[in-house]
Amino acid sequence: MRGILQLFLAIAIAITIGLTACTPMRSEPDAATNVVLPTTSTDYIIAPGAILNVFVWQHEDLSVTVPVRPDGKISTPLVEDMVAAGKTPTALARDMETILAKYIRQPTVNVIMETASPSFQQQVRVVGQAANPQALAYSNGMTLLDVMISVGGLGEFAAGNRSKLIRRTATGQKDISIRLDDLLNLGEMDKNMPIMPGDVIIIPEARF
Repeated sequence: MRGILQLFLAIAIAITIGLTACTPMRSEPDAATNVVLPTTSTDYIIAPGAILNVFVWQHEDLSVTVPVRPDGKISTPLVEDMVAAGKTPTALARDMETILAKYIRQPTVNVIMETASPSFQQQVRVVGQAANPQALAYSNGMTLLDVMISVGGLGEFAAGNRSKLIRRTATGQKDISIRLDDLLNLGEMDKNMPIMPGDVIIIPEARF
């Protein structure tokens, strides 16, 4: 009986060794494959007045050159009154593909900005009680905090929490209340916000 148990034990050991040999060893992931490289975007933000070249692949009849109207929209064959202002050319192309997919199979759209909008449309203007009120060149991803750092913060007599941001949209002018004292002096980052080209920041004087 003891001999049989020893035989079974020997067979079990042999099977275990065989399975181990056949199982591929797990290697540590190559660190190079896990590196996440920073991405940057060089796309301009479209604004009213820009001239756009719209190319629809294999559909020359749908490919046109159009201006962005003062209301921020464009119209092309099969795509009417599409909002373009405030978008990058890439984002606009994807939105147009969604509309065109109703009419043609798997549309591919490329949008190229032939002529940028007038320079002031790509600026952010700060007026009133800033330390150094000025017009700044807009850059993609700009925030309210970025703007205020660029103008040197609030002036001595500024009423930062009564400031407002004026933004022109496709539906008209929009006034947005901003609390610059809370952002700059108290560090309340929830008061920070994205900035769009053409925004105007007005900082009033404190009442005495």
